[in-house]
Amino acid sequence: MAFPALQDYLKRLPHATESDTRVWIDSDGRAQGRYFNCRLTSAFQPIRELDSPRITGFEAFVRSYAEQSEGLSIWKLLDHAANDEESVELDRLCRMLHAINFYRQPEALQADLYLSVHDRLLTAVSGNHGMAFRRILGGLGLPVDKIILQLPAVTPNQGWLLNYVTDNYRLNGFRFAINVSNPGEALQLLERVRPDAIKLDAREIADVSLTRKLLQQAHDAGIRLVFKRLESERVLEVLRQLSIETGHGIYAQGHLLAAPGSTLAEFNATGTSLHQQ
Repeated sequence: MAFPALQDYLKRLPHATESDTRVWIDSDGRAQGRYFNCRLTSAFQPIRELDSPRITGFEAFVRSYAEQSEGLSIWKLLDHAANDEESVELDRLCRMLHAINFYRQPEALQADLYLSVHDRLLTAVSGNHGMAFRRILGGLGLPVDKIILQLPAVTPNQGWLLNYVTDNYRLNGFRFAINVSNPGEALQLLERVRPDAIKLDAREIADVSLTRKLLQQAHDAGIRLVFKRLESERVLEVLRQLSIETGHGIYAQGHLLAAPGSTLAEFNATGTSLHQQ
């Protein structure tokens, strides 16, 4: 393991859960956490360059298990958290679990880690967004500059909040991505916010010409455009054609390429989950 502080922390974690245990290691070596009666752990989906063996990053997802339940969406947990303090606590627990479960694996060394930020957290934290997480990463000896915080789509009247939060993230050493609903919105935010990455739903490519313009402008600005939720061969062919027309590589993720998995070694050099072959 390349991170000795993380290795020391993992050695100190219990290997069984008790009623008062917040974080522990399961039989597969994964870190799990507790939020009320739910057990939480991580899954990762690769982000890859199409038609290339290159995996550039992984997006982390929470997997939750509830007693007498098949599992709950973490975002539903956040939506129904009693107050902002509980929302912040859950968000920080999830980010910590993701960082631990990602960087305990040697395959993580060359890839970025994308972590989502729930929209409720934008207003729940009063100031200095990212400082608490930076301290957690520092204590574990993990690289802040390899983590990309994904911001949710915002309404036009939340522009001031988006600028404030992103400035905080930059001051704390993080890179950030913005989620957008369409290429037009992405073009508006590209110049105003200057994100490190833009996440665009691949199912929303209705205007190929506008998408081509976005791809070119993002490339010129050094901003990575990632097409998420790639689920159909038809959209895959559209993206391949855009790559040919612009001469730029296309970065994508989705179940067509690979479903999320807990072990990074599940993914071969093409980014495809081994169990899908």
